Amino acid sequence: MQKTVNTLQSNRTRNITLTALVAALYAAITLVIAPIGFGPVQLRLSEGLNHLTAWNKRYIIALGLGVFIANLISPLGWIDWVFGTAGTLIMTSVTYLLTRKVHYAVWKIIISSTVVSTLGMAILAAEFTFAFNIGASGSFASGSSGGIFAQWFAYYISVVPGELVSLIVGGVLIFTLNKVVKLEK
Repeated sequence: MQKTVNTLQSNRTRNITLTALVAALYAAITLVIAPIGFGPVQLRLSEGLNHLTAWNKRYIIALGLGVFIANLISPLGWIDWVFGTAGTLIMTSVTYLLTRKVHYAVWKIIISSTVVSTLGMAILAAEFTFAFNIGASGSFASGSSGGIFAQWFAYYISVVPGELVSLIVGGVLIFTLNKVVKLEK
């Protein structure tokens, strides 16, 4: 009985530690490259960590916390705190659900990359469109012509290239790390 209690406490401690570590890593990477980690044209290398959710659901919370912490310095303020964090929680949850029965690391990364670059960036583009249309402080555009969809599409096209670079770099790192560490544990 005591061994079971110790194992449960050890697993809980491990989960909390890994969650905090990934959240801190995401925030730190984003803050180090802060000038290029925000806005409609961005290179947020920490986004490569999104692949972790293909291995364990604990990283959904870890990445959500990391995004929230990093977005505390976002030019969009509360809009990025709320919508950026919510978008991350949604896309990482979808990634986890779609990959939980996938056993090949390459397929996990491909699925994760697809979800993040489509659903995740669609949410981010919607966030920028919303911020622009309400005239939020720190908005990234002014005087755009065209409708809401045209604005959203322009933001979507502008965020995807940087995201793909981040996902490729992160995919290579996570794939390599998975060979050394059991990420699902």
